[in-house]
Amino acid sequence: MRILVLGAAAGGGYPQWNCNTPGSRRAWRQEPGHQRRSQASIAVSADGERWLLINASPDFRQQILAAPALWPQRDLRHSPIEAVLLTSGEIDHIAGLLSMRERQRFDLWASARVLDVLSQNPIFDSLHPDYVTRRALTLEAPLDIAGLHAPLGLRVTAFSVPGKVPLFMESRANGDLQGGEEETVGLEISDGRERFYYIPGCAELTPALRQRLHGAALLFFDGTLWRDDEMQRAGVGSKTGARMGHMSIAGGNGDDDAGTLAAFAGLDVRRKIFIHLNTTNPVLDESSPERAQARAHGWDIAEDGMEVSL
Repeated sequence: MRILVLGAAAGGGYPQWNCNTPGSRRAWRQEPGHQRRSQASIAVSADGERWLLINASPDFRQQILAAPALWPQRDLRHSPIEAVLLTSGEIDHIAGLLSMRERQRFDLWASARVLDVLSQNPIFDSLHPDYVTRRALTLEAPLDIAGLHAPLGLRVTAFSVPGKVPLFMESRANGDLQGGEEETVGLEISDGRERFYYIPGCAELTPALRQRLHGAALLFFDGTLWRDDEMQRAGVGSKTGARMGHMSIAGGNGDDDAGTLAAFAGLDVRRKIFIHLNTTNPVLDESSPERAQARAHGWDIAEDGMEVSL
């Protein structure tokens, strides 16, 4: 199985288009150790030729240009991407669909909740139903992803994780920002030999999730913020990580049991990678003590163009 990291940053990318914090300034200037990142998305293949896209980032076209494995390979119109799967209805997970509207056949998988979000906005009707078939995921039901002419050789199981409704839907949530169990999902992806997990958004490591992840070969996990009040401390926002539906890597005060580093201590996962990194997160600085601390706890930091083989 091949996994391509097309983008590693949270919504807005790194640097975010209007961010001028010290770390973002270094990324604007492309200083060493401050690699730019586009918005989080991965592609997965069992055979290296046909691919499943996980989340359609607003940076989709930029990401395709940087990934030759996803370029057209034959005929006048072709794409190696034969299916797309969405883990939530957040803008940074769905906006790239609008760049996939050129009458190319693929299946679009998402929870019934996310499909409902898409159906409420007619702009997504640009994905013509004669070419793009929308299919609803059933949580906890293993799914063999079909390709255009044959199965892709990938089995996906979607499961609910703690999260929240998309930001742009908050005004319609009637105060229920957490939403239902289909609001945010994690994925187990297997080729029949190995399995890995993709969870770019998660508000809590529950006992059930801990048990599920035990023994996995690979985990991509929510690395949005280093600490819960990071955006407040940086002076660029009023929301905490918890308010946005994200665990923070080091917790609320930068070093507590609520953080991902502590929560995952001792969990038997062969390789752990933080993805969906906010533009304010100090782990984006390769020389930062926060990056060193994360590495000391056995975590890698995702970057655009990273490839992992299982």
